[in-house]
Amino acid sequence: MRILMIIMSMFALMGCAHGQAAHDAFTVENAGDGIYVHHGVHLDIDDGYQGDICNASFVVGSKGVAVIDTGGSLKVGKQLRDAIRKVTPLPVLYVINTHVHPDHIYGNAAFLADKPEFIGHDRLATVMELRREQYAKLNARLLGEDAKGSELVKPTVSVKTTLELDLGDRKLMLTAHPVAHTNTDVSVMENKTSTLFAGDLLFIERTPVLEGDIKGLIAEIEKLKSSPAKQVVPGHGPVTKDWIKALDDAQHYLNVLLTDIRASIKKGESMESAMSSAAATEKGKWKLFDIANRRNVNTIYPALEWE
Repeated sequence: MRILMIIMSMFALMGCAHGQAAHDAFTVENAGDGIYVHHGVHLDIDDGYQGDICNASFVVGSKGVAVIDTGGSLKVGKQLRDAIRKVTPLPVLYVINTHVHPDHIYGNAAFLADKPEFIGHDRLATVMELRREQYAKLNARLLGEDAKGSELVKPTVSVKTTLELDLGDRKLMLTAHPVAHTNTDVSVMENKTSTLFAGDLLFIERTPVLEGDIKGLIAEIEKLKSSPAKQVVPGHGPVTKDWIKALDDAQHYLNVLLTDIRASIKKGESMESAMSSAAATEKGKWKLFDIANRRNVNTIYPALEWE
């Protein structure tokens, strides 16, 4: 039940109360030389989560296509697959999930007929199974009819440390991360355009959130700074070439949050009090700060009490 509540909270904080109720069209950004990104609508959960809130990307090589995250439903996955077919007739060779959250994985089923390798973190299949019932209930509640057919498709290939995939004229290097945003995080580095797909290790504009380990997320963000990337695709937010600043901004927020929560615990302040005071200096820098920051404190405070 706690995991279900966390995921529902994350959907809420990744949304926007003023977002439009649905896409007018399923649009894809050409980020240059075979790199394509679909940006999901930023909806508040109370306005109706429709399974389309994360970045879903694909890379086209001379041999075929790699898909990186597929959206939150079979419907969204089919829209993504249709968008791919408008760009290239080449086969979909790989479907990669950057982590376990349902807004990133439930479009997988749309690609079953392509018979690709489904790829994810070494822990992903196990965590998917553990959350199967919770996620099914969540989908039924939030997606209604669109939940039908949105089956869990587990990885057929797992990433324990690193894994290289060959698309012909370009390669993808997948890296499995320690516990950070979740315990199933994978990033993808594409060598031809030097594009890094960071998954939810990076949020841009929107307040970073996590269910995993704040200290682990800070550490993994630091490691990402040594990437040879020329542009970065975050899990949520715009593609950026100013990616070091984006990583610095996210890391700064998390460091302030960590320091402030530790100070509250040392002073004997309650978690409720910390929800109002922790990282307050960051409020004007991030969208959806009030709800996201409170949720982060709720996740982080109990763990830090045991340091």
